Order: sequence, then C-alpha cells, then structure tokens
Amino acid sequence: MLVERFISAECDTCWTNAATPPAPADAWLLDWIVPSDRGDEAPLSAAAPAEAKERARRATGSAPPTQEALMHRTALAPAGKAGAARLSVAAGPAWNGYFGVQLDSRGRWPRGSTAWLALVETIPLGTDGTPVARQLVRTVAGPIALDPRSPTHRETRAMRWPETAKPERLRAMAWVESAGGMVLAFAHGRCGVR
Repeated sequence: MLVERFISAECDTCWTNAATPPAPADAWLLDWIVPSDRGDEAPLSAAAPAEAKERARRATGSAPPTQEALMHRTALAPAGKAGAARLSVAAGPAWNGYFGVQLDSRGRWPRGSTAWLALVETIPLGTDGTPVARQLVRTVAGPIALDPRSPTHRETRAMRWPETAKPERLRAMAWVESAGGMVLAFAHGRCGVR
C-alpha cells in the first residue's frame, strides 16, 4: 500500500497536528506540501514542490487541498508477482548539491504509464515540529515516458536538493503511474552524503 498525505502550504497547523494519523507500518509513505496561490507567502512554501499540486489531482481525482490536509491510500500489486514489471532506483553520493539518481524498469507497463523520480527527506517523529514520522517529497523529476513495447528502461538524472533539505536525511524514491494516475509500483534507494 502507498499512503500519500497532502498538506496545503497554507496550513502550518496541519504539519504540527498531533491528530495526524500515522501510516501503517507496512505501507510506503509520501508526504506532499501543496503550493498555494500565495506562492512564497504561504507558511510552508519553502517545502512545497510545484509538482505536488498536480500529484494531488492525479491521486485523488479532485482539487488539491487549499487549507487543510488529506490522506490518500493506494493498493499496490504484490511485489514479485510472476510476469509483473519490476522497478528499482539507486542514487550515488552527493556532489555539489546534486545526487545522481538512476531508475531501472524491467517488464512491460500498461500503455500510457509514466515513471517518476523523487528525492524524499525522512523526518523522524518529533523532529522539525512534526508529531509523526514523515517522508517529505523535496524534489521531483517526471513524467518519464515508458515505452510499452520495450522490456527495459533506464533513466539517469542529476537531482538538486533544496537548500532547506538536510541531505543526510534524503533518499531516492521512484514510482510508476498508470495513464489515470494510479500508482502501479514503488521503489526506494538510499542516497549517500560524503
């Protein structure tokens, strides 16, 4: 299961809300801060990637949150299912503000599927004002088209982390979405900071 929590950049109390439900222990987790129309004036704008607004639309099928938080759950296909396409992601050590991130896909995905890469900051419970552990999406690359006729795909990107992120807490994550925005597969890798 993938759990995505979307918080409006306007809602700083959503970040510190002690009633925030934690993700199940066996779930993948992504926390998104969704930009608001006030741009940099919103309290959480420094951690709001532009892609969060569109991801909220694709995930929930509705407008992204404007003053509140919402949680969305997606059931994923079991890993290792015979004949299933596979996804992996790896990241090299940090260099000059960037991580080299590589996505590898094997197998065929449904027509219209796209891959996405993200640098995600692991924020432990009780850190930076959050009452729950978070996997905060800091920067995103995608959509990356996946050719349904090809059994393999490799994508390599240099991804810059935001100045407000702590690079030692970053990890690379990748997922594949159907044409309708449903997450089909998810993978993570560790980033290395020297």
